[in-house]
Amino acid sequence: MKMQMKPLLVAFALAGLAACAPRTAQTITPHEPLPATAPAAPAKERQAFVAAAHPLAVEAGLEVLRKGGSAVDAAIAVQAMLSLVEPQSSGLGGGAFMTRYDAKTRTVTVYDGREVAPAGATPDMLLGPDGKPLSFATAVVSGRATGVPGVVRMLGVAHQRDGKLAWKDLFGDVVRTAEDGFVVGPRLARMIAGRAPQARSADAVAYFRNAQGEQIKAGDTLRNPAYAAFVRRLAAQGPDAMYKGETARRIVARLHQGEFASSMIEADIAGYKPVVREAVCNGYRVYILCAPPPPSSGVGLLQLMALIERTDIGTRGPNDPIAWVKYAEASRVMYADRDAYVGDVPTVPVKGMLDPAYVASRVALIADRAGPAPQPGTPPGAVTARIDATNEVAGTSHFIVIDGEGNAVSMTTTVESLFGSGRMVDGFFLNNQMTDFSFVPEGPNAIAPGKRPRSSMVPTVILHPDRRLAGAIGSPGGNAILAYVSKALVGIVEWNMPVAEAIALPNLVARGSSFNGEAGKFAPPLLAAMAERGVTVRGGSGEDSGLHGVMIRDGKFDGGADPRRDGVARTITLPARK
Repeated sequence: MKMQMKPLLVAFALAGLAACAPRTAQTITPHEPLPATAPAAPAKERQAFVAAAHPLAVEAGLEVLRKGGSAVDAAIAVQAMLSLVEPQSSGLGGGAFMTRYDAKTRTVTVYDGREVAPAGATPDMLLGPDGKPLSFATAVVSGRATGVPGVVRMLGVAHQRDGKLAWKDLFGDVVRTAEDGFVVGPRLARMIAGRAPQARSADAVAYFRNAQGEQIKAGDTLRNPAYAAFVRRLAAQGPDAMYKGETARRIVARLHQGEFASSMIEADIAGYKPVVREAVCNGYRVYILCAPPPPSSGVGLLQLMALIERTDIGTRGPNDPIAWVKYAEASRVMYADRDAYVGDVPTVPVKGMLDPAYVASRVALIADRAGPAPQPGTPPGAVTARIDATNEVAGTSHFIVIDGEGNAVSMTTTVESLFGSGRMVDGFFLNNQMTDFSFVPEGPNAIAPGKRPRSSMVPTVILHPDRRLAGAIGSPGGNAILAYVSKALVGIVEWNMPVAEAIALPNLVARGSSFNGEAGKFAPPLLAAMAERGVTVRGGSGEDSGLHGVMIRDGKFDGGADPRRDGVARTITLPARK
């Protein structure tokens, strides 16, 4: 089908509000563009920014920006490098959501490169012969785990619309790095030696062995000539190198091997279409937050921030146990609604979930002590809440690019779980995104042909009321992404912390009857006081957060990369405009 570009034009009047003054949450709706104004005088120098989960990916993006590339151009280089140096988290065999801000028009556009179910997919395909759901360990390494990859085609569409440099000129760094090799860091080495079933797959075991047949360890050099060869073809042929011809044939052949084989055929791959969507936006304090709409969970993040805004968390601070208890309770309310209603279906009550009266009714469930696990509410426009049996595990990567013109990309990208399905083609891992569907064939996230699994990825841009860029944020982490991003936003906005300090705050993921998180990072007295109020934090699992964030404060980038991963955040100075 023909894609329709619907960039979001948001205008929101918040004049006169104090920085932390509570107000009624309001849904932001599209408006006409602002009248044209005279261009500002050229600056003597310009700043650009990249934050990503590996220094080599950051440098690849910065090099593109130095050559005059746009934020989208740099994002392509960052993603191609992450596929090589952080293969446990994202790659060209996966999918992504990109939220792009255009500085000239002050508009926000979402590029949806989420994987899709093959045409032959069936609602019961993750059930075993006994009619019961397959174990995750069985499903994740099967051919059925993989959806049609979307990130490459999505990046191609974004480049056609928003790129400045030639596509072929965006991959030089990654080709050289794949050929020459890169030094394996402790985090990747830990994943290689881990117990995830994908790490023990035949493809992964073969890839992560040196010439002597020994498992790669931290400090070793890892080369990937197959990936270098594929990226060369990708640079020369464009996205068709993935979706037509030899690579597509190899993907299909690999997915048809073994028990629980995929139904995917070459036509599924050739027919993949990314979607250009309108962002969902909502006011939060003195800002506007814009994130991807369904099948992503941007509405969940915005609802959670609207709930938090109506509490007194902001006046309490990060050392107050009641602040964390109320945060946990707000999170549980949001997850109850998100799980019940959000999916790749036309019935998601996006406006209803952000309706001020509905939000107020849900705030009434938030107290200074934990109550029973909240049930889904009934937002305006909702259909009956349905059971959800989605097992969305931790994984994924996130990065931010801001170019010298002030255009920004916030992109969350994934192969789903660690090393995706553990199956490789042409030097990259194939995703296991089909396991992001509900294993039980009912509810808004049930499997259907051509459907996109629900996602917790919420790459977000932050705007001032006049639609100038204020910042960007996002994280990996499976269904915990919403908790990770909201925690950082609380630190940045409610508690006025530097971005890096807000990112480093302890993680607390409250969903249903569970309170998971970084128990060891909370001060013992604070942890005990939270437990007395019913929030007993237990250690989490998976990859944990990988937050990247930036705020533009006093004309400078205040950025940060999650200390839990290998990422960095860097600002560079570019020459003045000619």
